[in-house]
Amino acid sequence: MVLIARLHKFLTATVDEKSRSRTIFWLMLSLTFAAVYGVLGIAQAFSAEYVVQDDARQHVFWMMRFVDAKLFPKDFIANYFQSIAPAGYSTLYKLAATIGIHPLFFHKILPLFLGLISTYYCFGLCLEMLPVPMTGFIASLLLNQHMWMTDDLASTTPRAFIYPIFLGFLYYLSRSSLLPCLGAIALIGLFYPPYALVAAGILVLRLLSWENGRLRLSGDRTNYLFCTTGLGVIFLVMLPYALDKSEFGPTYTAAEAKQMGVFAADGRNAFFRPNPKDFWLTGRGSGMFPKSLFTPVTHCVGLFLPLLLLFRSSFPLANRINSKIWLLLQLFLASLAMFLAAHATIFKLYQPGRYTAYSLRFVVAIASAIALTLIIDGVGNWASTTETKFPDSATPKNLVALITTATIALAVVLYPCLVEKFPTVGYVEGKMPTLYKFFQQQPKDILIASIAPEADNLPTFSQRSVLVGKEYAVPYQKGYYSRFLRRINDLIRAQYTGDPTVLRKFINNYGIDFWMLDRNALTLKYVEDYGWIEDFDSTPEAILALKQGKVPVLTQAMTSCAVFENQVLVVLQTSCIAKFAS
Repeated sequence: MVLIARLHKFLTATVDEKSRSRTIFWLMLSLTFAAVYGVLGIAQAFSAEYVVQDDARQHVFWMMRFVDAKLFPKDFIANYFQSIAPAGYSTLYKLAATIGIHPLFFHKILPLFLGLISTYYCFGLCLEMLPVPMTGFIASLLLNQHMWMTDDLASTTPRAFIYPIFLGFLYYLSRSSLLPCLGAIALIGLFYPPYALVAAGILVLRLLSWENGRLRLSGDRTNYLFCTTGLGVIFLVMLPYALDKSEFGPTYTAAEAKQMGVFAADGRNAFFRPNPKDFWLTGRGSGMFPKSLFTPVTHCVGLFLPLLLLFRSSFPLANRINSKIWLLLQLFLASLAMFLAAHATIFKLYQPGRYTAYSLRFVVAIASAIALTLIIDGVGNWASTTETKFPDSATPKNLVALITTATIALAVVLYPCLVEKFPTVGYVEGKMPTLYKFFQQQPKDILIASIAPEADNLPTFSQRSVLVGKEYAVPYQKGYYSRFLRRINDLIRAQYTGDPTVLRKFINNYGIDFWMLDRNALTLKYVEDYGWIEDFDSTPEAILALKQGKVPVLTQAMTSCAVFENQVLVVLQTSCIAKFAS
């Protein structure tokens, strides 16, 4: 069948320097899919007036200071998240704000451009390893599907930038392009510092080579040039982080963290899991393999690549795989080394799992693309060879080749159609616009006390400070979290106290202007069922007081001091509460 031969040639043709039209076609197709996914994501981001990506509520809200310097004055939480923002990340948002692009708008449109850049570098990197344009298309498509089925890219937090920047580093390194490679290394340090250490590991590993069954130093001077200059850049960009004496440090030690409920197996930031398999392999933060590694499931095909290479005689394109593919192994080994180093220095290098999570996603996406290409090439070659040698038996085998190729194409291209609500990227919609507008009308220096879940949305949607919020309970740095714990414990104690003096002292000490309560917040059932507050020291005190029939002082103020209310919440003005606490 001539159709199979032509299809096989079209799909598996290698890069032709004389005619780049085929490469351009596959690249443009890759970018088209990336753009379509990006537009679908943007459609979700702008689907309502109050929409924000979940993690952006931590990392983007404080950047509204770039628009109005009077926002969040002396805000403890805003100051913390500003202090941990990498320099390149905060500078990019500041530049955008300078030219009139609001941070919340910028965070919604940025994923589209990050996705396009990631696609370009993923496509190019793939061609360096196997010069088949279709392979670049498959790899970039799988990567895009992953990025839009998880929340990293859409969050536009620092981790979103690891996709375009680190892929750019790998691409330029594989092409031995020194200056662009050094630029990418600098950007890694400025946007996602942990992965600058992974880049350093790769550069060092490239000084080694495997020759005649032995490990030797590389004889390629280029590797030494890249290593020395790359490590120099990494040293310069990482030095400010090493010298930083933040008021919110130091990090908790392993011994301290093991005593904290928040890091227990059932804690909000579960880390120390009793099962070694969970702790080392699959646990979020602590495990080597992210649960989303094989998202989409077509990534599983990458596991078969070593097997396909063992039978390379049946897969002719395997012989075209460039030695640059060893870069994937170097990436994995460097990430593994940092994973183990992060475990040895718990939290000083942040979460160990972050060092392998993105590296393995890159490895799996590219390995899957190469494996799928080899399979398509194998069945096409098998059918074409059969047609030449045994014409009578060619038709059934041509049909098998056609069905196999079509199945792979449909599985790869149409996979998102099988996913409910694709893209699934974790956007949060604020459901209380009148509440947000109410607080927007208040002075910019107000402070709101609340343990209600809606408090997480107020800094983003109302641009007003909250005393605490579940979303801001980040427990890694002692200087921040110890003060956060003091705040939340004082708040719980004051909210459920029957002693007017305790309530009055709390309001005065923290300068609280408004108190936001769920309508049933002062009941025993609310305290017992609200999982977030169960680990705080003052919660058992509140439960005991309510069981003893003690009535919180705030109960009397619920009706008399309400300045805003809806079916879910009541907002009290503390100047009025003081009358009941005198």
